[in-house]
Amino acid sequence: MSKIRFGPGGLGPVNDAVENLEKFHELGLRACEIEFTYGPYIKNEEDAKRIGEKAKELGIYLSIHAPYFVNLNSKEEEKVEASKKRILRCCEIASWLGAKRVIFHAGFYMGMDKDEVFDKIKGGIVEVMKVVKKEGWDVEICPEVMGKVNVFGSIDEISRLVKETGCGACIDVAHVLARYKKYEFDEIEKVFPGKKWHVHFSGIEYGEKGERKHVKTEKGEWRKVLGWLKGLDKDVVLICEAPDPVGGSVEGLKVWSQTTYH
Repeated sequence: MSKIRFGPGGLGPVNDAVENLEKFHELGLRACEIEFTYGPYIKNEEDAKRIGEKAKELGIYLSIHAPYFVNLNSKEEEKVEASKKRILRCCEIASWLGAKRVIFHAGFYMGMDKDEVFDKIKGGIVEVMKVVKKEGWDVEICPEVMGKVNVFGSIDEISRLVKETGCGACIDVAHVLARYKKYEFDEIEKVFPGKKWHVHFSGIEYGEKGERKHVKTEKGEWRKVLGWLKGLDKDVVLICEAPDPVGGSVEGLKVWSQTTYH
């Protein structure tokens, strides 16, 4: 049976971070993804180490979500280079925090041939990984499975990146539902055979082109996803990205803790 650490997407401001980690711990949460959505807001090593030490003390696994302004397939090379720098800056801060994963949205198709797009994004990831290794940062970069059909990040594309570069992956199960109109549990298991999984989940509103927005996670959806995970043998970090990520994480933990699931 899988082991799952539940936690929210979002830590809150630097000045509230330690107190928020303590609250998460009291609620039974053991993970947290720090959202650098519009840029890193933890800017100095001293703050990062203080937050990271508290997380370690409480047994809370930290990860970082890189800014949305990343496109490793931009037609403008300076934007590709800026994207790499954004990912690397997150990796540096992750090394201060003791966070082990940096999650990011890899890029867009830009009307190009998908194989060409894959090769361009793969090249960017390889270059980022070389710098991470050179700097000695114990951080895994994880491109995310995306929820819109016109955005790079299908199950196949992300699993190929893992196989061909050795990077990690973020399996966003809500995005899978939005992109494929079903959870594709069997396919996920087949193409992501690794023991350690980084998973995002929430309710999601979607249409023909995929994801529209994240919404509250209904208990029935938690049961479907957690029932599936229960039957596997994985070490899972499960980040809730619902509008109330803390409340959603607590709800997921509650469902998981019920006798039928644990």
